[in-house]
Amino acid sequence: MQTSVAGSSSIGMKTALQQLPPQETGGHTDFVHEQKYDTLETAHRAFLAAAGRLLSVNNWHVYAGAGSAIFTLCNNEGQEVDRMAEEGLFFSIDLPAPGPDAGKGLEWVMVERIASEGGDSRAEEYVLMTVRPVPDPRRADPEVAHFYKDVSTSTFIVRRDGLLVSAGAYGRNETPNNEGVDLHDKIRNTAIALMARVGLSGPQWKKLVTGLIQYQEK
Repeated sequence: MQTSVAGSSSIGMKTALQQLPPQETGGHTDFVHEQKYDTLETAHRAFLAAAGRLLSVNNWHVYAGAGSAIFTLCNNEGQEVDRMAEEGLFFSIDLPAPGPDAGKGLEWVMVERIASEGGDSRAEEYVLMTVRPVPDPRRADPEVAHFYKDVSTSTFIVRRDGLLVSAGAYGRNETPNNEGVDLHDKIRNTAIALMARVGLSGPQWKKLVTGLIQYQEK
């Protein structure tokens, strides 16, 4: 078992990774956790469990453990919904830090894409979800409610390649949201984006991708 950073665990991930948004500007981050199983049957079962956790956004803080941000899946009016993630839904992110004025203390993203492929008879299978920063759906304000601009994306992938099951979080085009926002958000977004860029967001994503694979149902 291991958790790796910056793409060093990309073995066997080509099919899913080819679907990542292209890196064109700003920073990028990769966090991957993987575990190998003894049989295809146990690996497939582990993949299905991890894929279910990936789409259970409301429980991400449970899988990540103490100190995690709180993720809440919502409809297009910002109302919490209790179901699996779907394209077009939103989720708020309550960081353990002061939130943006634009989001009334919350970061907001929209589920832009969900894709899946494979089955227990295939050598490989995956589920991926890409999200993008957006304005707070509860407000008419068009200002993006996130410390990154809306050119930025985060893609979460759970994948089985033979006996190896992995979960990854991939940030692309990570650019501070410090233009066209109020002074508080400009300072706050720049600071948090810079902290994320130097690796201070790593513990959150490391804990999440590890939890997606290793979490034991109680």
